[in-house]
This record gives sequence, structure tokens and C-alpha cells, in this order.
Amino acid sequence: MRAVINNPNGDSPVSFGDVGEPVPAPNEALIAVRAFSVNRGELALLGIRPEGWRPGQDVAGVVIESAADGSGPQPGSRVVGMVEQAGWSERAAVSTSRLTVLSDELTMEQAAALPMAGLTALRTLRIGGNVLGRRVLITGANGGVGRFQVQLAALSGAIVTAVTTQADQVAEELTGLGAAEVVADVDSATGPFDLVLESVGGAALTGALAKLVPGGTVVVLGSSSGEKAPIDVYNFIGHEGARLQNYISYAATDPDDVDLAILVSLVAAGRLVATPGHVSGWGDLGKVVERMRQRELPGGKVVLAVD
Repeated sequence: MRAVINNPNGDSPVSFGDVGEPVPAPNEALIAVRAFSVNRGELALLGIRPEGWRPGQDVAGVVIESAADGSGPQPGSRVVGMVEQAGWSERAAVSTSRLTVLSDELTMEQAAALPMAGLTALRTLRIGGNVLGRRVLITGANGGVGRFQVQLAALSGAIVTAVTTQADQVAEELTGLGAAEVVADVDSATGPFDLVLESVGGAALTGALAKLVPGGTVVVLGSSSGEKAPIDVYNFIGHEGARLQNYISYAATDPDDVDLAILVSLVAAGRLVATPGHVSGWGDLGKVVERMRQRELPGGKVVLAVD
């Protein structure tokens, strides 16, 4: 079976090789992978995991063998799901608790864009509770997670301000996804905000806290800037009762299959846009990873089709 293998010391960050077939556990279905997406967290893992490690979490494909315990979809079903690793391969074993069946309206490429980014967007928004009529600030709004956050917050009735350094280029697109305002930095945002979904860190985090209503919430889910944010008790003057809540994807407790089914149904109904920002064949993965690291690709998810 052909699969992607980590190659941290090579000319390309990844290589392709022949590996053994996956052996599913009783609660796992065997999937023929048709498409997968690349998450920014995986870019970091490629640099720190050893040579030979097999990356990949988001997968979309077709069930070859159903789970031995009788759970989950039957053979021939089109599905989307998540694994912890080794998803960038021709076949993968996926827990049925992390799989959901696709409707005909979704392409494999759309489906592959959903798991990590879509679940992160859905779950971070839930932390803020009912956002109907409330003001929500989203940093890193042009990324895969950010675009889903903008849409889901707007669908929930929030007044959304999207922050991206590419505001001049993508303002019309993000407005089309539901943003009421698109700005290049947090300081330019019209606050105050009841909820902030913050993925940039550094000055964006301290600036977001300064725009928060008393009792509001900042959900900290990333630090794409690589900057530290100096925060002490004085940052909360004028924002009394505010809370900082972290979100770490691997610690999420909501059922993956249920939440994935929610996202799939929204896309199928035309209420959520899951069109990737970039799609190419998986043979281009090495070049795609380098371009992602240099931030040369358009906003949204990066998806690779398995030939």
C-alpha cells in the first residue's frame, strides 16, 4: 500500500513508500482514502516527529470493510472521518465513532476539508453559548478554521467581525460567508465583543481582551503568530469577569460522529461552504507543504486527492 512518510531531513518534507496494510480493530472500518486535508498543526509535527512517522488526520473515502463489531457504515458507503495518524495513505482504519456517512451533495474534497477545521470551529463557538444578536470577533479568519467560524457564528445569529492580515484581498469573500465587518487587525475592529475566537496570539490576544465586554469570553485556540502575549490582572480592568478559555482539539469530549454529521448536513443543505482553498493531487504534497509554510496558498483548507 502506498503511503506518505515523514522525511524531516530530506530535500522534501515528505516521501512516498510502500507500507503494510492497516489492520482494523473491532470498532474500526477500513476506508479507501480518496482525499485528505493538511492542517497547520500537522506542518509542525512534520518537523518534530521522527523519520518514518506517518502523518494524516482528516480523511474522506469509501468503506471497504465494515467494523467487525457491527457498528458504523456498511461497505460502499461514502464517508468522512478522523484518525490520529497515518491518514495520508491509500487505505486507513478509522473508528466508527469518528466516521459519518456523506450525502451525495458533497464531493470527497469538500468532505476532507471538514473534520479538524470544522469540528474546531463548531466546538469553539459552542464555548461562547448563545450568540444570537451578540458581537463575535474572529482572528485568523481567512484560514480553514476561521472561515468555518465566521459561517457558523453568522448562522447562529451573531454579528461577526473577521480579522485577517489579507483583509484588502478577501473582504468581499468573508462578507459573503457572513462577516459584518472585515479588518486587518484587532485594533481596527468595532467592539466591544461578547465572544472572541482567538487563534493568532501575541498582540492579537492582548488586543482582543481589550475589546471584550465585562463577563465576555476569549477562546484561545492557537498561536499562529508565534508570539507570546503578556497578560496580567490589569488587562482585565474594564473587562471584569471576563474569562480566557483554552481549546485543545485532542481534549474535546463531544462525539465526533455526531458533530461531523451536523457539519455534513449543513454543507448538503447549502448553509455551510466547505469548498477548499487549494486542491491538488497527493503527488504534489511535498511542494504543497512548503507553500503552506511560506503562506503562499489562498485562504481556506488545503486538500489533496488520492489518485
